[in-house]
Amino acid sequence: MSNLVHVAVALIFNQHNDVLIALRAKSAHQGGLWEFPGGKVEAGERVQAALKRELAEELGIELKTARPYKVIQHKYSDKSVRLDVWVVESFSGTPCGAEGQQIKWQPIHQLNMNEFPQANRSIIHSLQLPEKYMITGAFENTADFISRLESSLQKGLSLVQMRCKKLTDAGFLSLAQQAQLICKQYNATLLLNTTPHIFHQTKASGLHLNSQQLYSLPGRPVDNTALLSVSCHTEADIKQAEYLAADIILLSPVKETTSHPGVRGIGWTGFSALREKTDVPVYALGGMACSDIDDAKLKGAQGIAAISSFWNI
Repeated sequence: MSNLVHVAVALIFNQHNDVLIALRAKSAHQGGLWEFPGGKVEAGERVQAALKRELAEELGIELKTARPYKVIQHKYSDKSVRLDVWVVESFSGTPCGAEGQQIKWQPIHQLNMNEFPQANRSIIHSLQLPEKYMITGAFENTADFISRLESSLQKGLSLVQMRCKKLTDAGFLSLAQQAQLICKQYNATLLLNTTPHIFHQTKASGLHLNSQQLYSLPGRPVDNTALLSVSCHTEADIKQAEYLAADIILLSPVKETTSHPGVRGIGWTGFSALREKTDVPVYALGGMACSDIDDAKLKGAQGIAAISSFWNI
């Protein structure tokens, strides 16, 4: 692709786990927006060499060690970019705006994707999303639901999908309101597994779509202030999720599950092959336990999603 621009991108953190960002010159492509430091990889240049050169030129620091984080391909109306994103593990010197640009250390939770180029959206989501994604399971009554939810949040879970298929719309809305208040107390993110119509009657942080809903919508059903999570099983599902500008993909089933006995999972090899088809953060779902987190991350996942491993603790 002749108009593909290859860019090396650095994620640099300080002792407070804030990330370094820089303001793009107004005359540049996507000018006036914040970005993560880095620059173009020259023809024949290794990515690590480009990263070292760019950090010296832009920030006046010497890169010592770095590790790959993710690769992102994004199409703008006038060009396509490939972002090779690396986490800087060590460097010497003190970062400064060596080319006159403004730089600052930003807390990860305060990164606003609307202030960054579209190609950076996936990076921000990956930085802000946790490695555990809980889906609510069975419960006896409202008190039992609240007790289970609060117990899970107390143990550190911070991303919750409320899935209550047996409730009426009115019952779901009432329970969602209570769940949102509790999640807010624990600074947790609540996603609702429901229709866009019901979601817009709540103050939840995001919407989850099942694989059937995925094909019933003409476009992204929520604005950019809300998260959009979707269930996917195939490459076609993933492409449709990207068309809807999804922020999170749940890819399943990785393993056989108790809810679908006899249905073979795609396995880690199949998961990895499908995960490579997208830049959207992907959680592995289906028979997952905390012991699977390392395997999931080795295959490129953001982490794992589960019901029984988290809801029943």
